[in-house]
Amino acid sequence: TSLYCGPKMDRVSRFFGNLPGLGGGAAPADAPLVDTAEKVQISSLALLKMLKHGRAGVPMEVMGLMLGQFIDDYTINCVDVFAMPQSGTGVSVEAVDPVFQTKMLEMLKQTGRPEMVVGWYHSHPGFGCWMSGVDINTQQSFEALNQRAVAVVIDPVQSVKGKVVIDCFRLINPQLMMLGDSQRLIQ
Repeated sequence: TSLYCGPKMDRVSRFFGNLPGLGGGAAPADAPLVDTAEKVQISSLALLKMLKHGRAGVPMEVMGLMLGQFIDDYTINCVDVFAMPQSGTGVSVEAVDPVFQTKMLEMLKQTGRPEMVVGWYHSHPGFGCWMSGVDINTQQSFEALNQRAVAVVIDPVQSVKGKVVIDCFRLINPQLMMLGDSQRLIQ
């Protein structure tokens, strides 16, 4: 089973219509839209591990790495995740421990598994799915390593049986957005 997650930017585009820089483009309202959305598939195992990790950390935020493959230009498949330690005692996830990350990736290579890091996840216990300034800085560091890396936010408190509160993000270059350049959506 896979979960498809992502921001509902298509609604924003429809709301703002053809206003340059506000999600619209230069195409007329009745012109067919090219589907450039990206799909992030999250395995049941990965989803359960994210939820369990998030619930264990309440009321603190937790974070981890997402392992999988970039299937094609439009599909990312996350098959597993592993928790990462955070430094500090604040509620916010503030640091990615590069030594731990390197050690875990070396151990992963030794197992012979083909997965690579496709992004990272973290929890927002009780306050929904969005990207804080700290989260955006963390995502910038992931995108510097791989421009297709994604950030998943999961709320283990608001998630109840049958409904997981989760969303997926990637940064948008503000200069391209102001030009009305078409950006890929993540679903």
